[in-house]
Parts: sequence; C-alpha cells; structure tokens
Amino acid sequence: MREYIKRGLKVGVGAGSMVVTAAHAAVPAGVTTAISDMMADAVTVATAVLVAIIAVVAIKFIRKGL
Repeated sequence: MREYIKRGLKVGVGAGSMVVTAAHAAVPAGVTTAISDMMADAVTVATAVLVAIIAVVAIKFIRKGL
C-alpha cells in the first residue's frame, strides 16, 4: 500500500514540475497587456459588488434597529 502512495507522490511531483516549467513560456506583450486590463476591470467590478453588498447589509441593519 505504501508503495502505491510513494509512486503516486512521485508521479504527482513530476507532473507538477512539468506544469511549472510550461508556465514560463514566452507570452506576447499584447496578451500580457490584455490580462492586466482584465485584472483591473475585475478589481473594479469586485469593489462595486462589495460596496453594494455592504450597503444592503447596512440598510437591513438600520431597518432592524428601528
């Protein structure tokens, strides 16, 4: 049983190292810029959603107190 676990760990580590080395491939500058822009947009949307949720919870809290 332990042999299977050790073999599985070796295979997992080997596959993980292959994924890490594949992640260092060259990416065109346009793709990097597009991803950066999408990340900025995602942060903006996430912030707006968080503010909206906080506003709804605050309104419910205020109504419950009255």
